[in-house]
Amino acid sequence: MAPALPRTVRAIGTGQLLDLEQEAAAYGFSQRLPVDWLREHLAADARHYLFPTLVHRLRHRPEVSPQWRCQLLLTVSTGEQILGLLDVLPDAYDKLPETLDAASKKDVVSRIERAVTQREWAERMAADAGPEHMPRN
Repeated sequence: MAPALPRTVRAIGTGQLLDLEQEAAAYGFSQRLPVDWLREHLAADARHYLFPTLVHRLRHRPEVSPQWRCQLLLTVSTGEQILGLLDVLPDAYDKLPETLDAASKKDVVSRIERAVTQREWAERMAADAGPEHMPRN
């Protein structure tokens, strides 16, 4: 039987996040952000936060099932915090140290609820940069 979904928040550094994102890419998980995009846009010395919100089961891929779908509060180079999603294996999540007190966890969840999504932030940044930085069709 799979471990129960933890209802807690874990703080991680940019290096740890990139490792988790690379693992998600290697396994072909559906909820992840491109590692190159993260390297370009994350604040290098920032803390980011993972909050498991649902158990994702893949009957056709039992070797990587279940996964925990986490809301991810990212700190980007502008100092803003934005929302992403990341599928993580339970063992990988469990290995992350528990470093936050209850009040900090509650604060992070509140910030997650108010954060703009990674897509919204990226679109705004592209629009602010002007037409010369917009993707071409």
